[in-house]
Amino acid sequence: MRCVGTVVRGIRTPIIKENDDLATIVVDSLMAAKESEGFEFRDKDVVAITEAVVGISEGNYVTVDDVATDVQNKFPSKNIGVVNPILSRNRFSIILKGIARGMDKITLLSSFPADEVGNGIMDESVLDESEFNLGSVITEDEYKETFGSWIHPFTGINMVDFYRELIESEDCEVEFVFSNDIKTILDYNTDVLTCDIHTREKTTKILKDNGAHVYGLHQILTEPINGSGCNPDYGLLGSNKATEEKLKLFPKTGDALVKEVQKRLIDLTGKKIEVMVYGDGAFKDPVGKIWELADPVVSPAHTDGLVGYPNEIKLKYVSDNKFADLKGEELKEAIKEEIRQKDSNLTGQMITEGTTPRVLTDLIGSLCDLTSGSGDKGTPVIFIQGYFDNLAND
Repeated sequence: MRCVGTVVRGIRTPIIKENDDLATIVVDSLMAAKESEGFEFRDKDVVAITEAVVGISEGNYVTVDDVATDVQNKFPSKNIGVVNPILSRNRFSIILKGIARGMDKITLLSSFPADEVGNGIMDESVLDESEFNLGSVITEDEYKETFGSWIHPFTGINMVDFYRELIESEDCEVEFVFSNDIKTILDYNTDVLTCDIHTREKTTKILKDNGAHVYGLHQILTEPINGSGCNPDYGLLGSNKATEEKLKLFPKTGDALVKEVQKRLIDLTGKKIEVMVYGDGAFKDPVGKIWELADPVVSPAHTDGLVGYPNEIKLKYVSDNKFADLKGEELKEAIKEEIRQKDSNLTGQMITEGTTPRVLTDLIGSLCDLTSGSGDKGTPVIFIQGYFDNLAND
């Protein structure tokens, strides 16, 4: 009987640059790690590749000028409302620079007390004691007077000040307004660029239904501008700052990559290994209150074996209820048989209560994101063994 369940390894690779053969780098790095660490490949192992190196290798970049051109093409008035951007220097500041470069005036509507992924914009304890509540509309002057001294504890900056300075540096006028009702923007402008990630379809529909001329970030740079990169599915969503004048977009060739890596690994190992591209993990930090998922999806590409949801029984429930009178080897064998005989779809059954009802790629992607990070670990490839194992496999 094996004594170890899931094992997660961060695989070190060479530094990946534009036009590198990523499939070869991934496979060669895995084979080198196998020789170094002495592990063997098994069916249903998982190889996960961070979206960052996929985007880098395919050269999927756009410039600030590209963003300015596309936004100007869609909003020839050059005066727009920008709705619910996330408060992120990495994720949004370069996008905002491009928007400002193409516009004469921006009215920026922000949700409060935080953006949709949990980045704060004000001290919530001050909000509780103020004249305002979550249903209020707060002007920029009111924000400055009541909340303007607030500095984010992690970044050490006030994002309103940061965004104002960035917009004005592009010779664009800006007015801030704070509201949790997106229709507030219609009191200022009916040309609107929506910037939320996970509620984008709903936001766009509401504003269109109320007479606005609307595009979302997912509709900007869906086609190349002057030979630039693009993402036909997500536009600027999922992009990251590359330089002060360039963005790396969410990858668009992931489907071909995962199939190629899987095929090469089958040829080399004889094992069917699942492969996925992963972005931000879908989890919320309990201290910083930040919901990590700023990408439009956790996994933009994966092989077929990663489709679906876990179908697991809750061992504690079975042990405490159905087999309450058993212990030791007898209990273990009874539970193993219960696993073998479980239904192919346990959705809604009490026997699953307490297991996590999330899609496989979201669960695995969160595990990968925590393992690799975006710092100096040098492990853009994650190798997972035992994730699909259970006691009945032993």
